[in-house]
Amino acid sequence: MTQALYRKWRSRTFEEVVGQEHIMQTLRNALREDRVAHAYLFSGPRGTGKTSTARILAKALNCTGPQDQRPCNQCPTCIAINEGRMLDLIEIDAASNNSVDDIRELRDKVGFRPSEGRYKIYIIDEVHMLSNPAFNALLKTLEEPPPHTRFVLATTEPHKIPATVLSRCQRFDFRRIPAPEIAAHLRHIVDAEQYAADDEALMAIAQSAQGCMRDAISLLDQMFSYGADKVSLAQVQQVLGAVSSRTVIAFVDALAAKDAPAGLKLVQQLALEGASLTEFAAQVIEHLRGVLLMQMTDEPALLADWPGETAARMREQANQMALPGTLHAIKLFSEAAQQLKGGYQPQLPLELALIEAIRDEVAPQPAPAFAATSAATTSAPAAAAAPTILGPAVPSATSAPAPAQPTAAHPAKQEAEDEPPPLDEAAVRRLRSRWQEFLKVIQERCGHEVPAALRTVRDIAIGEQSIVFAFGNNSFSRDMVAKPETLKIVTATLSEFLGRKVLLECQMGDHAVLPRGAGVGTGGAQHEGPDPLVEYAVSELGAQVIDTTES
Repeated sequence: MTQALYRKWRSRTFEEVVGQEHIMQTLRNALREDRVAHAYLFSGPRGTGKTSTARILAKALNCTGPQDQRPCNQCPTCIAINEGRMLDLIEIDAASNNSVDDIRELRDKVGFRPSEGRYKIYIIDEVHMLSNPAFNALLKTLEEPPPHTRFVLATTEPHKIPATVLSRCQRFDFRRIPAPEIAAHLRHIVDAEQYAADDEALMAIAQSAQGCMRDAISLLDQMFSYGADKVSLAQVQQVLGAVSSRTVIAFVDALAAKDAPAGLKLVQQLALEGASLTEFAAQVIEHLRGVLLMQMTDEPALLADWPGETAARMREQANQMALPGTLHAIKLFSEAAQQLKGGYQPQLPLELALIEAIRDEVAPQPAPAFAATSAATTSAPAAAAAPTILGPAVPSATSAPAPAQPTAAHPAKQEAEDEPPPLDEAAVRRLRSRWQEFLKVIQERCGHEVPAALRTVRDIAIGEQSIVFAFGNNSFSRDMVAKPETLKIVTATLSEFLGRKVLLECQMGDHAVLPRGAGVGTGGAQHEGPDPLVEYAVSELGAQVIDTTES
């Protein structure tokens, strides 16, 4: 009977365990110094070697070979464990034996001495599935087991284990295995099994396994059963339902170029060809992640898992897309991937994600397009705050009668205080002229993402003590700049550029509005020079200025 590859190639020594060197070294040292704990907790993702390591530890504890060669896999004890007939190695599946009665039965048998080796080893897999009464029944035995007994608990969800149990174990966290290490191990298996496989195909298998060695070996076994003389990349993609990297690149190119028709045509073509849209969404997300890494770090070494051509295209796309747009697209396609499992039109979530990503993305701008309406909206309030003017009334845009001007005996102080303050237009022009220099300083102090968010600013307003940025409908960029630690740095930099201390406020909308009481022209600063509105009213409209101090 043919044995599955993942069982045939199960690790049998510490050296054969891939990607967990930090754990293997610790266990080897503990064995050499005779400091093996009475209970271990192996936690981590599935298929990363937890149960295999527990078996290797059981062999090493009972091995009769030389000390520096344990486990030797040649003595009767090691052979018995490899063949699954060692009576002193008890493996329990907590998923199906999770009741308090099962643990009480275990507790009753713990006291019996081992029949073949030096130690009885209990391996409890998926230990988080035990009920609370079962954990309580196990607790005392786990804390003070007989000297001839060792426990190894394995779980993929350590957060579900009670703290009282965790505190009685030495915990080792198994990590996901990097794709290059999985591919290298698959190459070893392929050569040993005398098969042929392309390196690109093995890397595609390794990437699809998402850090799980068992899944990678099972998929390789499936490729061997395909019937071809050589495992190729096209064969792997066909079995996985994946699409070629060129298709993914073309789709991201359409996203970067905001070419919705091209992207929609690709999705439609994949749906007609019967490709797995879920797998395609995962490929797009992974590709955008590579683009994001380039935008954030500009370190090509982080793309070592990708083919050279794909990595080069990622770097180009990183320069074509804005960082907030990349982040937004990743979120949209991640949500779409969760919605692809059902629905009348399976491809609809992908199509909506593409359109929304293109529609919501704001192209980078060299400087904020400060809306001219900001100054206009503050002109009328400025007139209300100016000295009393007598002259012809200026009609409003709706041709409604103008309100009566307040007389000298009844100044409208309260109405003026309720209106927004005027802009410091000179400061706005000064900041706009130095915008690129400002972004460069922010990049040095905050990294790449904050300047990218600031490039989405639609409008700006500057007062005597406040400055307001309006981000349009881009709440993501607004929230990024509004983080307390980021806001503090950006505010300090703005104060340096403006030459006075200001407070920064981040708003939504196309027009920035200064908070009340924060503008120039408040207090005594209002009378430091002639008011331009007063001069205009006198020279152009024939108004007269009444000095109310004489009365």
